[in-house]
Amino acid sequence: MSDIVTANAWSALRRLTQARIALGRAGTSLPTQPHLEFQFAHARARNAVHHPLDEQAVCAGLAARGLQSFVVHSAAPDRATYLQRPDLGRVPSQASQRELEQRGGHAAGEACDIAIVVVDGLSAFAIEQNLLPFLDVLLPRLAAQNLRLAPVAVVRQGRVAIGDPVARALGAKLVIVLVGERPGLSSPDSMGIYLTWAPRLGTTDADRNCISNVRREGLAYDDAAHKLNYLIDEAFRRQLSGVSLKDETASPRQRLGGSRNFLLE
Repeated sequence: MSDIVTANAWSALRRLTQARIALGRAGTSLPTQPHLEFQFAHARARNAVHHPLDEQAVCAGLAARGLQSFVVHSAAPDRATYLQRPDLGRVPSQASQRELEQRGGHAAGEACDIAIVVVDGLSAFAIEQNLLPFLDVLLPRLAAQNLRLAPVAVVRQGRVAIGDPVARALGAKLVIVLVGERPGLSSPDSMGIYLTWAPRLGTTDADRNCISNVRREGLAYDDAAHKLNYLIDEAFRRQLSGVSLKDETASPRQRLGGSRNFLLE
């Protein structure tokens, strides 16, 4: 079989990435193995999009960490509508909006610093895989800063922007949205983190900071928490977020003192 497949000169780089590079060729076609691997990855990505969030397991995991939580539904009544109408995923349903208003009324006078909003997004699988391990790293950092947390909202059929009305109803100064990102062909389990200062209706993506690809094979939990902790500190100090707030943390390699360039090996 090895004499049938023509090797690619870049094949040595495959050990450094999950990207589909240096696959070789058989005649003028893709070899059978990478072709089958592509089909499998595509199926995993499709499954991730349609996989329903197990909010009961998520809420149980949050409770085990001492966090109160409640479930919010977006205005998208089902998955098919959610995929076709992104706008409906950005706002709570009428029933959830009423519940948020009641929670906001009960919490009047009990100001909180941060609202954590967990959103299934386009990969609930990413939330189920990464949320709790990431919080295990993040929560001690927030506790050390004496930051007050609102009850965690767990959102079904949600988009990133739904964090704004949820956090505003809870009276939070800053919102952290943990969301399942659009699956890639090598990353169906990627979680994104979005931070917004003074969340409100009408907030745009320019007002948010994003940390992407948080997962076991991507950005490590400790590195993501380090970046998020820096952005939280700066957001409270400068009272802003988004394009005006830059991530000036050192990269993991810089923090470890390394400087090797794999392109020069």
